[in-house]
Amino acid sequence: MHIQDPQWAMTATVSGHPDPDVRGGGGGRTSPLRVDAQRNLEHVLRAAREVFGELGYGAPMEDVARRARVGVGTVYRRFPSKDVLVRRIAEEETARLTEQARSALGQEEEAWSALSRFLRTSVASGAGRLLPPQVLQVQPAGAAEGARVPQQRGGADDITSGAGITALLDVVGQLVERARAAGELRVDVSVADVLLVIATAAPSLPDPAQQAAASARLLDILLEGLRSRPGA
Repeated sequence: MHIQDPQWAMTATVSGHPDPDVRGGGGGRTSPLRVDAQRNLEHVLRAAREVFGELGYGAPMEDVARRARVGVGTVYRRFPSKDVLVRRIAEEETARLTEQARSALGQEEEAWSALSRFLRTSVASGAGRLLPPQVLQVQPAGAAEGARVPQQRGGADDITSGAGITALLDVVGQLVERARAAGELRVDVSVADVLLVIATAAPSLPDPAQQAAASARLLDILLEGLRSRPGA
């Protein structure tokens, strides 16, 4: 969806939320961002994380605008298409997961502690609900070792940059290999499996306390399923 400057101004007026990026009478952009424009941008990004986290990346831009309490024109002012906004959110969440994985890898001496810390931190942050779909390409049991890391296809389904995804897969792969080498992780568990656990254990529930409790309980169960059971 592409909206021209007059439409932006009209949408803001009709909605009752004037677009602070539009100067009175001139319709020009301010540079750098005014304080209120920056605040609106932060509101839009926060709302987008919440809406996409609850409804998926298929949720309409209008839902994001309503959650941010701004006119839809303000959203399109900063993000000329939904794809641009989706890519921004997916890349931010991918970078967050990558940093969480690096922290766990660098700060935990024991392999299982590092992997479980990464999973618990990531689930608690809610980032699993915003994982790009291309990182959840689970391979069938018995797949070759080289195929057990999701491959980058570069197709229309990709909603974040290959570099960001590659960094995430690399560091999570190190956590997986370390735990497997220590005999703590089932040999058939892949990187995609670990990321799938993050996505699965982050349900979207209306009550925050209930959501936290459900996530913690579900993650405990999933972690038990990942652990190696020598002699079992």
